[in-house]
Amino acid sequence: MMSSGLNIWMYSIFFVLLCVCYKSPARNRDTLMELSLQEYFSILQTGKTSLVYFSQDVSADITVFLEELKKAAGPLHNYGISVAKVNCAEEEASKYCGKENDLTKAYLFRGNILLREFPTDTLFDVNAIIANVLFALLFNEIKYITSLEDFENIENAMKGKTNIALIYVRAIGTPEHRAVMETAFVYGTAYQFVLTTETALLEGIGAENSDIISGRLFFFHCKLVLDLAQKCQKTVLEQPLTILNIHRFLKLMDAPLLTEITEDPEKVSTVHLQLGLPLIFILSQQATYEADKKTAEIVAWRLLGKAGVTLLLKDSSDLNIPAHTNVIFKRAEEGVPVDFLVLHDVNSIISRVENNIPIQNNELAKDYEEGEMETLNLGIQDDQVVETVYRDRKRNLPLELIVELTEETFNSIIMNTSSSIILFYANWEAVSLAFLQSYVDVAIKLKGVSNILFTRVNCGDWSNVCTKQNVTEYPVIKIFKEGEKPVIYTGMLETEYLLKFIRLNGISCPVKIVTIEEAEEYLNGELYKELTSYSSVSILGIFSSNMTKEKENFIEAGNSLKGYVITGFYDEEDALILSKKYAVTLPALLLARHKEGKIDSILLPNSDAKDIVQIIKSALLEIFPEITVENLPIYLGLKKPLLILFRDGNLNYKDEIEMLHLVKQKHLETLIPCWLNLKTTPVGRGILKAYFKHLPPLPLLVLVDLHLRGQVSAFPLDQTINEKNILLWLHRVEAGLESPITTLSDEEWKPPLPAYNFLSRMDATVPYTEIAQFPTQNMLRCARTTDPQQHDKGHSEDKSAFRKEAT
Repeated sequence: MMSSGLNIWMYSIFFVLLCVCYKSPARNRDTLMELSLQEYFSILQTGKTSLVYFSQDVSADITVFLEELKKAAGPLHNYGISVAKVNCAEEEASKYCGKENDLTKAYLFRGNILLREFPTDTLFDVNAIIANVLFALLFNEIKYITSLEDFENIENAMKGKTNIALIYVRAIGTPEHRAVMETAFVYGTAYQFVLTTETALLEGIGAENSDIISGRLFFFHCKLVLDLAQKCQKTVLEQPLTILNIHRFLKLMDAPLLTEITEDPEKVSTVHLQLGLPLIFILSQQATYEADKKTAEIVAWRLLGKAGVTLLLKDSSDLNIPAHTNVIFKRAEEGVPVDFLVLHDVNSIISRVENNIPIQNNELAKDYEEGEMETLNLGIQDDQVVETVYRDRKRNLPLELIVELTEETFNSIIMNTSSSIILFYANWEAVSLAFLQSYVDVAIKLKGVSNILFTRVNCGDWSNVCTKQNVTEYPVIKIFKEGEKPVIYTGMLETEYLLKFIRLNGISCPVKIVTIEEAEEYLNGELYKELTSYSSVSILGIFSSNMTKEKENFIEAGNSLKGYVITGFYDEEDALILSKKYAVTLPALLLARHKEGKIDSILLPNSDAKDIVQIIKSALLEIFPEITVENLPIYLGLKKPLLILFRDGNLNYKDEIEMLHLVKQKHLETLIPCWLNLKTTPVGRGILKAYFKHLPPLPLLVLVDLHLRGQVSAFPLDQTINEKNILLWLHRVEAGLESPITTLSDEEWKPPLPAYNFLSRMDATVPYTEIAQFPTQNMLRCARTTDPQQHDKGHSEDKSAFRKEAT
């Protein structure tokens, strides 16, 4: 039914592929390292996680094991885990060399701490090796359970908090188990992952044919359940447990259950269509809206994971839809016309969808080897950052311009370089890889600047370095300059913004100006002419020679603004000359706006450093700015209502004059007057649709009160935008005489998950008692332990392996 390119797309798991596409060049750790005992224990001091096999005489069985271990080295390296074979010489004495039973085990270390011993017969192939190692490390993300009571306790604990992904695998170490572990590593705490190998538990939750399946994923929708007596609704992944299928399924579970639209179905695109699934439009009218919405929700739950469901409101739409149509069926293929249907009940809709879903292609459903991933045509990703990384995956970055730092070289290079710029990143993380491209672009632009050294630290390889530098999130830029504290870049992760920050950091702000002539050159933009394109405003603090405290506060403020604006100060005996020329009493600030060719003055009476920073930031703001994605957070931070003029193009001169006159007359002091160009900032269309449910005629003036009442009010479309009409309208809004077009939720705007501290997972002290619960120690190949006494015995043997130090 679907084209081959789209079929492949819908199974894509982009950020897992990134781990394959980007290999770390550091010391070939993506292959099996062969080391002497002395070499290996020197590496242990780095604190890195490693899987090690100590070898003496190699038997036929061990040869097979080593071949599988070699295959596992690359995938495990992508998760920050080194794999090594240590050759034990006969004369070397160690607790890991010499005893025959020690040569049938592999060891998992974090630094020189032994986390776990694995009998080699449990690591029987590459899938078992990767699955067991990740299982031992992901003790917080995955709960292993053996009974229905265990699951019910977890289900009750998660209600109202997070959703549950319950996974059944027939045995530990299978390909399905590996797929689950790699998925859990990527998703972290997005869901509560639960793993079981007990078919009795599946029967307890109502699963069918539990005795013949090799793996199954059940998604329990617990986040919205607040009543402990209510069961969490369940959705089953019906495809085989592969990384691609699991990721695709979880993306569908995250998509909205039901959406409402008023636009042409031919132009609608959702995650379901992007993943190759059909989209169902249930038509509704104002008179039957509530009943239609309930029907649509029932259909959406029954088709969850199979199709998307949308409620199409006909009353507010000028659409060419045949009479009597109540359902529209849209396939995922481009260019295929939609079907206009007349269906009379829910079962008819379900049947229509299920009869049109093609049987999964077995070739696509298999678990791809790393080498085969390159042949997949992923099309357009639904995450723009990951899309960029994948699209540019074959672009050869000139990394020779950037020095790679290790634990051994970090301090020496920093101390022996006047100015070092360091990128702390993770080579398996999408944002890091995207920003690495921008970082290289900046290095190219500044190639030949003698006093700047561009460097990078891969935190996946050198986690100790990143921990010591207090880096827990990626990516992070720090600038180290001789004799100064490191400066952290907090701006946009984009080439031009980083370039501006680095260039402005090249001068020691605030600059000490020593003559009146130099001060005039500074204010005219001549002193740092090459930097005026990066900072269109220069700040000069002027003080009399005895204003020590005021000058110190300004210097502190200038240091905190370093990299974002040029600051300088003048405190010579003749400072009064500048004071008189610019009609300001000391202490004061002079703001030279180079684009406008004017100089503004601001008094600084009894201002501490924080106040001065705020004064400068406020002075840098435009009085009628164009709102963009980059500057919106700045204006939102002022916590004032936004008076936004939406335009489909550049600002009209007449409108600009009307708005500027209102500003200069101080009629808008309690508001932030601004404008937004939908052509350069297309997200504005989505904002207007969220406010009006459709795109209204433009230009349009809108008042958005985010911080107090959450109300959105629109200037009447039948009135001319002029000073008089705007003031009358604002007075009516303030008096409560104008009804808002919508009221925004008071829910905080936060990321869907907190920033994840990957280094803490890699390097934190391990709660060994939890790892001891993993049922891997006494398993022969894929066999499960079913006898409780034998299971407990295995746990006691496991615990003896913990808290051992490599010596």
